[in-house]
Amino acid sequence: MKARIIKEHIYWMGSVDWDRRLFDALIPLPEGTSYNAYLIEGSEKTVLIDSVDLPMADELLAQLDGVSRVDYVISQHAEQDHSGTIPQVLEKFPEAKLISTPKAKGILIDLLQIPEDVFITVKDGETLSLGDKTLKFIYAPWVHWPETMVTYLEEDKILFSCDFFGSHIATTDLYVIDEGCLYEAAKRYYAEIMMPFRNIIKKNLEKLAPYDIEIIAPSHGQLYPRPSFIIDAYHDWVTGAPRNTVVLPYVSMHESTKLMVDHLVSALVERGVRVEQFNLAVTDTGKLAMALVDAATIVVGTPTILAGPHPYAAYGVFLANALRPKTKFLSIIGSYGWGGKTVETLAGMIPNLKVEIIDPVLCKGVPSENDFKVLDVLAATITEKHKEHDFH
Repeated sequence: MKARIIKEHIYWMGSVDWDRRLFDALIPLPEGTSYNAYLIEGSEKTVLIDSVDLPMADELLAQLDGVSRVDYVISQHAEQDHSGTIPQVLEKFPEAKLISTPKAKGILIDLLQIPEDVFITVKDGETLSLGDKTLKFIYAPWVHWPETMVTYLEEDKILFSCDFFGSHIATTDLYVIDEGCLYEAAKRYYAEIMMPFRNIIKKNLEKLAPYDIEIIAPSHGQLYPRPSFIIDAYHDWVTGAPRNTVVLPYVSMHESTKLMVDHLVSALVERGVRVEQFNLAVTDTGKLAMALVDAATIVVGTPTILAGPHPYAAYGVFLANALRPKTKFLSIIGSYGWGGKTVETLAGMIPNLKVEIIDPVLCKGVPSENDFKVLDVLAATITEKHKEHDFH
């Protein structure tokens, strides 16, 4: 794809990756992704903001063929999907200097072996004049590495936000035109990448509040011509109250745990509690991460295997602990054959979750009528706790 005009002398460059389905060998990409770089031609200086993942290098370099000079390359974030082609760009434009935060400098040297004398490091709030255009560098740590910054183009009121406000989606649309579709992609992106750092993201949102932003140009996904759409969504995801929702990830080997799951789901729904149910043997973990963003309660369903939880259930709990959602309550249900330490094992895996543990419900073998009655008590307890906290 050729470079595309955002405004006069401001261009999108990069690559749309239609075929990629897994990121970092971990994150599902059901709709592909894009790697966005941006060229800004000032009256005196020209800059390239970020680059592309190395497998897409040829596309970016071809877009740069008609560019007579690049004075600066700005690396907002050192991860290779943004920085991977910087060495090739610097080889193409040997007079260019590489601008980054001091922390990013060290990481870029470690990852890409870029010579130290190429770098210019900038302070938080420092500006760079391109002649008739001015760039301001704003530190935004932990969105989602410690060295990250964003860049604000003052005259054109564009925020180049790097991973902040991004979305994994492959499309020919330069701008967001279907906010409903984009909302889901952006929420998935937030859940999988940003949610563990939501307390710091809150501070970064406050830091950006004074700026007059007309366009947000992230490093993945489409540009936002209505920035309030994604900024408001982030405020809700980061600081909004949990919803009246139970997320129920489970796995069942011989249907006993599944019978318990089905009964609990029905009991919760009868009491007006919304449930999102995930069979961990087949689920899209990105969908599970999205559900955790708003969940007031997590209930894990697992059989006992080798005296502990099923490995899929352990993975689901590990994922929730790593993502650190704003969930308030957690419980466990499941079946066992002769004994074990399922509850103790799972409880020890959630040090990052500031949750109240609701009494687990474990049954021996196939659940009995009494076990179903205890599940009804669990459903009533969850419902009452949601009402006490006014979760809607």
